[in-house]
Amino acid sequence: MAFRSLSKSEKAYIQASLQAKSPLRGDGRAPHEFRTVVLETGAVALANGSARVNIGRAADESTGGTEVLAAAKLEVEDIGAGKDGVDGGRIACTVSCSPAAYPHLANAALDDLQHDYTAIVHDVLAHASLRPPGLGIVPGRKAWLLTLDLMVLSDAGGVYDALFVAARAALWDTRVPKTRAVEYRPGRGSRGEGDMDVDAETQSGLDTRQLTDVAADFELEDYWDEGPVLGGRDMWPVSITLNLFPGVHFLDATSQEEAATPLRLLLVYSFAAKSAPALQGMHLLGTGDIDLTRIKSLVKDGEKYALEMYTALNTKLKDEDIRRTNKAQQKFSASR
Repeated sequence: MAFRSLSKSEKAYIQASLQAKSPLRGDGRAPHEFRTVVLETGAVALANGSARVNIGRAADESTGGTEVLAAAKLEVEDIGAGKDGVDGGRIACTVSCSPAAYPHLANAALDDLQHDYTAIVHDVLAHASLRPPGLGIVPGRKAWLLTLDLMVLSDAGGVYDALFVAARAALWDTRVPKTRAVEYRPGRGSRGEGDMDVDAETQSGLDTRQLTDVAADFELEDYWDEGPVLGGRDMWPVSITLNLFPGVHFLDATSQEEAATPLRLLLVYSFAAKSAPALQGMHLLGTGDIDLTRIKSLVKDGEKYALEMYTALNTKLKDEDIRRTNKAQQKFSASR
């Protein structure tokens, strides 16, 4: 549950504890330590790729923490004048919030919050620099639209970091069906010259005797949920939120800590193989002020934290691949 508000004395206590010589947090963590992250891929059966992420749930609890569900779905788009499709495919992201995650918000406020989440996630992941290979179907005619839907099920702080972890896990899990191009080429004698008189006004719209261009389409080689993994697995970004106080910063704030923090710096990094780290997005959230000279050092620190998260997340995702492969093999062996 997102924390509604804090009294002045509660805010002052949290701020003083975090800015002390030996910082003290309510759950005993160090300033730069994350809560427990639980990740599961393949969480949605009818999606091309999906994941469920929880940050902050205790091992002895069945609820709690910040939880996000992400699902990727592929749809076919036409390319051409007046069409939304893009040659090579495109990505569209949408974030929605469960009313149970924000019970204190009215419908209008919840819509605004969803819009803010969607704008940040979509602007980063839909950028042309992150467009993955393999979303094209028929060059110049058809391509895949990858729709990434994210649902915030609960918010106990650090929701932006959870959104990008869930998005990266779902895109890692996405498989693109193999396709085969199908073409129609009219024969030399298909113009119907002199065979019979046909009234032009009553001629069938399905008559292809006058067709001179190549009509291209495609067919699936595999089932819709099979195929190779989506290309560019290593380039999907991760997000780090730096919660700022004068002279100090800390990571992975709880909802109470967020309510006491005047300013947050959101940094989104990608670490593509054989490329330098790329800052894909940066946002200042809150009403506080910051000296521009301080941002440079914060960006450098954020890159270090993001790389640590990226490395740990890759390890977990590879473990998930092994777990699901073993599970599939056991299921196949049991059915024989």
